[in-house]
Amino acid sequence: LLGGFRALVADATWLRMYTVWEQRDLPGVQTLLQLVTTIDPRPVYFWINGARIVAHDFAAWRAEAAGGYEKIGPDAEQRIDREQGRMAVRQLEAALAQHPASADLWIERANIELRRIRDLEAAAESYRKAWEQPNAPYYAARLHAEMLRRLGRKQEALAFLVKLHPILPPHDEGAARDLVLDRIRELERELSVPTARVYRPTS
Repeated sequence: LLGGFRALVADATWLRMYTVWEQRDLPGVQTLLQLVTTIDPRPVYFWINGARIVAHDFAAWRAEAAGGYEKIGPDAEQRIDREQGRMAVRQLEAALAQHPASADLWIERANIELRRIRDLEAAAESYRKAWEQPNAPYYAARLHAEMLRRLGRKQEALAFLVKLHPILPPHDEGAARDLVLDRIRELERELSVPTARVYRPTS
């Protein structure tokens, strides 16, 4: 029905959402976020920034409405964070149904699982899935290994990094090949890997 005007209507709806956002109208923002991705689900930008608003801004608004973080206490704060984090993840699941090969969506999901829901297992899995997508940033792989390390799955983290290191381009700063090797060495020391079995780069 909207045809070529779809993108224009979605952009206008997004701008309207920001006006409502400035008023901290949680139900109004939530309605417009859902509307904009219904009108045009193609831009990943809408999905990612919408999830951030749901996970972070909505949590802050709810805490403020309840009297502020100092009044509600850490338990209530974490409960609100988790509730909003899970809501944001559901939105990202809908986004991934539209864009299953988007590394950016998987990374955003992992970030929310880590920082809002505080679920290291879920974050580790989402960073792994991000890394598996085309054109994924190298840091997604490093974060997957770091989640495994924090979970106490150090042997698994070491095996992953040993497999990762040889495919990292040495002259690409983003690949951080030397940093990955440093982390391999740290894990080998923590796991008391015998000298004969330590990882030896071929180049």
